[in-house]
Amino acid sequence: MSPRPSHPSLRSWRDYLNLVAQGFLIGTVDAVPGVSGGTVALLLGLYEELIQSIRSMADLKVIQQLVRPREWGYLWSQTPWRFLLAVALGILGGAFTLAHTLEWALIHYPQVVWALFFGFVLASTVLVSRRVQRWKLHYAGLFLVGGVVAFALAGAMALSTPRALWAFFLSGFAAICAMILPGVSGALVLVLLGKYQDVLTAVTNFQVVPLAVFGLGAVLGLSLMARLLTRLLRRYHDATLAFLCGLMAGSLRRLWPWKVWEEVREETMAFVEMVNNTWPSFAEIETWGLFGLMGVGFVVVWWLERLARGRSGARSSTSGVILMGGE
Repeated sequence: MSPRPSHPSLRSWRDYLNLVAQGFLIGTVDAVPGVSGGTVALLLGLYEELIQSIRSMADLKVIQQLVRPREWGYLWSQTPWRFLLAVALGILGGAFTLAHTLEWALIHYPQVVWALFFGFVLASTVLVSRRVQRWKLHYAGLFLVGGVVAFALAGAMALSTPRALWAFFLSGFAAICAMILPGVSGALVLVLLGKYQDVLTAVTNFQVVPLAVFGLGAVLGLSLMARLLTRLLRRYHDATLAFLCGLMAGSLRRLWPWKVWEEVREETMAFVEMVNNTWPSFAEIETWGLFGLMGVGFVVVWWLERLARGRSGARSSTSGVILMGGE
């Protein structure tokens, strides 16, 4: 399969700045266990183009052309590297800025953060489900399967893995495969593998070797998962969306603000220690405040989706060319 043209000339510098801003949102929430950056990408209308762009850049022919300077002109003009670079810069910016603020908030005000993100993911699930052109019985079955998978992952107990380089490689592979799926949090997978704190420490202390090995695993996982999702979205679009909606719905278990806490230890991140969801007390003002925050998260996402829908309509011809065609 040769890379499909991404028609970069149809995007202005303002469009690319907007892509950086959208990537910033993806990177910010990706660092929070229980929230998926893929959910944000799907909500903002970037998901299918992002998957297809990653798939085209991971093609063997493109990799071969990278080592042939004479063919760089074709790669420069015909591959979606500008789109991917803009989104990647935003993701990195979000991961290294607001993500730290969110981590602090999760330690000191966890219920507030969970309530906001519960509304966020709930609204995203509703909105994305509307993109399935016609719901059928087997689509509902796929929705339930996705929900059960995400629900089980959200309630799984964290494992303990060594700080060996092979563990960083496998963690990078697993986390990126989860991160690219709406409703499955890459950070949560790191928590379940017992690698969240190790990776966070490697980032803050600039430990090059573990991060490089982690990155290699992520690149391999990203390439393989993008190829799989591209094929599924092209051949079974509505069925795939139904399954992804189920993943998002099931992940709400992790985001329920009312939990029974086993213990709180800041050095291992307080949100790792929660064990069971519980029902809130409706006699407390705090309960209604948290429900209000859920509503705020829901409304904000609904508003963002309307903005994204307006922008995607303006460039629908571009996306159509990118996403259509055979292998």
